[in-house]
Amino acid sequence: MSSASIAPTHLDNPAVSLFILPLRVFHLWLSLPAAMFLLALTAMLFRPPDLKSFPIDRVAFFALVLLLAIRAALRRGSLHIYPATWPLLGLMVIGLWGVLTQPYDPQAWSVFAAKWAVPCVFFHIAGLVFCGDRSLHKLETFLLLVLIYLTAISIFSMLNLRSLIVPGFINDEGIGIHADRARGPFLQAVANGLCLNLLGLVALDSFRRRKLRGIVAAILFLAVPLALLGTKTRAVWIASVFSVLCLTFFGSTLKLRRIASAWCILAIVGSALIMFYRADQDSFAERAMDRSPVDFRGEMYSAGWQMFVEKPLLGWGSAHDIQAEVERRISNFHPEYYVFHNTFLEIAVERGVLALGLYIWLMICLFRLGKMGAISDEMDCAFSNPHFRRLWPLLLGVYVLNASAVVMNYQFVNAVLFTIAGILAAQPSGMQRFHDQPVIVQ
Repeated sequence: MSSASIAPTHLDNPAVSLFILPLRVFHLWLSLPAAMFLLALTAMLFRPPDLKSFPIDRVAFFALVLLLAIRAALRRGSLHIYPATWPLLGLMVIGLWGVLTQPYDPQAWSVFAAKWAVPCVFFHIAGLVFCGDRSLHKLETFLLLVLIYLTAISIFSMLNLRSLIVPGFINDEGIGIHADRARGPFLQAVANGLCLNLLGLVALDSFRRRKLRGIVAAILFLAVPLALLGTKTRAVWIASVFSVLCLTFFGSTLKLRRIASAWCILAIVGSALIMFYRADQDSFAERAMDRSPVDFRGEMYSAGWQMFVEKPLLGWGSAHDIQAEVERRISNFHPEYYVFHNTFLEIAVERGVLALGLYIWLMICLFRLGKMGAISDEMDCAFSNPHFRRLWPLLLGVYVLNASAVVMNYQFVNAVLFTIAGILAAQPSGMQRFHDQPVIVQ
């Protein structure tokens, strides 16, 4: 019998091929947890809360959670418990109770996700996804690309080169706030400045390890300070000065201390040139000396403290009740929505001393990540070297300093910070690291 007369195997059947193709796609999807994680971060970067569009960030978030749940089931893995787990879960339960006990409000659910759900989930899954040199390098590259993008967009905004700013919704004055500042895709200048500050510190560790060098490093050295200046936000400026001074005196290496010292010299020379040539001096001087935001915050802090003292245990609960009560207490300012401009104060007023204690406990646990675990000095990959662990308290210090001046409802910023925290927490745990290996589906 000739080979031509042999019947085709069952695998050549079109119906079988049609069934196998989805399995192959499913297998490919399961083998790319790091890519899915970075895709979720990208979706969060380009979908601010004020943008009325398809909730791609929520879809990417749930797809990532589903992927990791299936991987864990296939390999019989489990999440690990850390000291920060308990305050995170406590805050998430309190936040969930708050949105469930009030009338349905999409904005309230969005704030809950950005403030509690995303940080809690990303903290616990980051160590599972980014557990090898290859995956850590992917995260480092992604964050450096985001830094370059945010820096460029901020400088374009400062120079009024709006045609170069993408996506176009950043230029839309009808959504978000701070349209006259470098607000980036967050549509909020403080979020943009905080992200620039945090990612700039990550870039310093990359430069120390010679993963960031050459012309790109030189451009970022000059451009990031300009981008921070373009936010025209005093909280961002103060946090930036704080981080540079800490690096100048307490940097873990001579290279970092020299870079910080050079930034100090650059700031002094730049300020002198601005004063000499009066280049846009009035714009920055007016922003630095503007008293109205300070006066408004003063009244909000006073009203918030009085409300906390009146109901210290469980707080005022509903945002509707809080808005009505603050409006009754504030006489000189009448915005559309009252914000306490302080994360700690808002938590205390909304949920009382229990939630405030949990948040402070969480910050203490996160600060301790800078000292946890004994990692060999020979390890020098991204986020898993002793020098970055020493840099971590400074990153968190910048975050807490900004949290004292604004409410941390910034989804992308929270996701990045708690991703790095989760990586640091997972390093000394001795967990089984399998996520850089392909999943085998029988």
